[in-house]
Order: sequence, then C-alpha cells, then structure tokens
Amino acid sequence: MSAATPDTAGKLVENIVHFARVLRRAGLPVGPASVIDAVRAVEVAGVATRGDFYWALHSIFVTRREHRAIFDEAFRLFWRPRRNLEQLLSNFLERGDDPEAAEAERPAAARVAAAMFPEVAMQREPTIREQEIETRLLVSEEERLQRRDFAQMSAAEIAEAKRRIDAMRLPEDRVRSRRLVATSTPGKIDPRRTFRASLRTGARMILLRHRRKAEMNPPIVILADISGSMGEYSRIFLHFMHALGERRRRVHSFLFGTRLTNVTRQLRLKDPDEALAACSDAVVDWSGGTRIATALHTFNRLWSRRVLGQGAIVLLFTDGLERDTDEDLAREMDRLHRSCRRVIWLNPLLRYEGFEAKARGIRAMLPYVDEFRPVHSLAAIADLCDALSERGSAAADPRRWLAAA
Repeated sequence: MSAATPDTAGKLVENIVHFARVLRRAGLPVGPASVIDAVRAVEVAGVATRGDFYWALHSIFVTRREHRAIFDEAFRLFWRPRRNLEQLLSNFLERGDDPEAAEAERPAAARVAAAMFPEVAMQREPTIREQEIETRLLVSEEERLQRRDFAQMSAAEIAEAKRRIDAMRLPEDRVRSRRLVATSTPGKIDPRRTFRASLRTGARMILLRHRRKAEMNPPIVILADISGSMGEYSRIFLHFMHALGERRRRVHSFLFGTRLTNVTRQLRLKDPDEALAACSDAVVDWSGGTRIATALHTFNRLWSRRVLGQGAIVLLFTDGLERDTDEDLAREMDRLHRSCRRVIWLNPLLRYEGFEAKARGIRAMLPYVDEFRPVHSLAAIADLCDALSERGSAAADPRRWLAAA
C-alpha cells in the first residue's frame, strides 16, 4: 500500500492502472474495462487495510483459479515501499540467470519481475549470452527452455512451452489385443472368411483368408493433483492432458484436491483455453488442500472398473504431500496398482537434486509405483512420452528411492 501513499496520495488511480499493465504483461487477461471496475471497487471497499485493498483488486483482476499465483506475487512486489522496489530492481539485475537463485524464488516471481521491469529484462539478455560465450557454456536458448522449470518461466516462455507441447511427438504404445482382425499378409487362417470366399467360385478355387491380433493404444488414465502446492505445474500439465486427449482415444482425466472430479468431457473441447476454462468451472477445490487417499478411494470404488481395462496405464501427478493416514493411502495405492498395467508417478519435487523420499506419504506410495519421474520441464514431459512408448530408463526405478530412504 505504501507504494501509492508516501507523497502521491492523489495518484492511487494511476498506480492501479500501472498495476493492471503489470498483470497484463505477466499473462493475465486485463483490459480497460477491468481497470475501470477495479477503481470503482476500491472506491466502494476503501483502503482502510491492506487486506481490503487486496480483495477489492482480486475480485476484479482474478477470473480463473490459475491466475491467483501471478496476482499474489504481483501484488506483493508492486504494492511495497519504494526502497524495497529499488532493492528488488538491484537483485533482478544482479541475479542474471543463476539457477540456484531462480530455484529460491517464489512461484511466478520471475514472470512478474520481468513484467514490472521490461526494459531491464531486455537489457539483461545480451549480458547473459555474453557470459555464456565467455565461459564456453555452449547451451542454446532452445536447450535452456527445454530444461527450464515451469514455475520460473516468463509469460512468453509459458506460451512457447504450450506450443511445443502441442507439437510434441506423443507416445507410440500400441499393444496387441485378443481380438482378431482381417489381414492381407499371411498369418493365422480365418476359416469363416475362407469358406465365404470359396462360395463365390463354386468351391472350384479356395483362396485362403488370414487374420491377426488387433493392435490398439491402451487406455491412459490421468489422476492430477490441483492443490495449492501444485499450482504452477498443474496448469502446464493440464495443457499436456488436453494435447494427449486430442490426438488419441480413451484418455480419461481426473483432477483431485480434497475430492475427485472427472474432467474427461471438458478436456475433449477442441480449443485449449476453452477446455481449461471448463475444467476450472467444474472443479470446486482448486488450489486447496490435498487428500490423496480419499481421492484414490473414490476412484477405485466408482471408476476403476470402467476405465482400467485392456492394459491401462495410470499417470499419477502429485507431490505426495498427504494429510490422510498412511495405512489408507498404502491400501488404495495397492488396489490401484493391481488394477492396471503400469503406474507412473509424476512428481515435480524431483526437480531438486537433493530430493529424498522422507515424507511418510511418499514412502507409503512408492512401493506400488512402477516408475517415479519428474515433470517440471519440457524435457521431463518428453521423457514421459518415451516412457509411455516402453522406452523407460533405469533412473525412474522407484526402488532406488526406497533404498535411499
């Protein structure tokens, strides 16, 4: 609040306009009408406390749940004393592209900082490239984007990441089923089709007909955690879920926080933004708490027999930070693992090099997982596509994490 009050008491409206521009550059859909509504909301609610001012602006500028993290960080950085803004600018100039400093940032901090200081962000890029040349770090911009953490991407990098996910080569994991289909190549003889073909020539000539086992893509069932701790990653992973469901049949998608919600129908909408907006409207516990055992119990009781057939693969997207008891969680994970062909756990916490499976919820889930993978970057999603194509690596074996724990 003090950014608008020291000696500029009559410039609150101007500061709100500048704040709206920061939100727009950070990726929020903020237009002139929203700015007018925000000024009116502040006039009605008043600025007696910082909380009243926060919720007045929040009610206008935040229209989707995934925008909440960006708004929170922008409000924290923009409405602060001027001396703190100068310190922030200094840190932004000195940090460069240090991975350790970027890792310590809050979610969406890099995106909001770049939106607040666009001129500085443009000036900093040549310096980064000069440092890379001087130190002979021959890493291209494309490789940097492939391995950059989703939580630290700018708005432009998020848009580019979505385009690359849409163009990504999805898994080729066709498997043989017990169903037999006609084929022109020699194989198993089809007596019925052979006899029917012989009737056309009066049985004077018998041409053998063959059949083979049909090949199909197995069902993919996605259970994605949309709790508050997963906010910066669930948005990108939802985009991957939409791209996966658009290119192949039998993709079943579920979101859970404190309850389970089936969003398969919403993600079948052609437009990605419309599909994600429909998911946001369907889910009532977005960015809330996490009850993994309760969600898995609901899935096992109501949905497992419907969707876990014909060699289904389950993608479990969560950080494993559980509030329920370990006994319930282990029991539900065991049932899920026995109901499908493979369970692949996608955990964004694996982006940390020093990650250890010490949390009780993680240790309760790991014995019933076939692969344990990170999902924090484009490179991690590309590795996931390879894993779905039966080209997984030994590095994803969950037993090594259990042995370390």
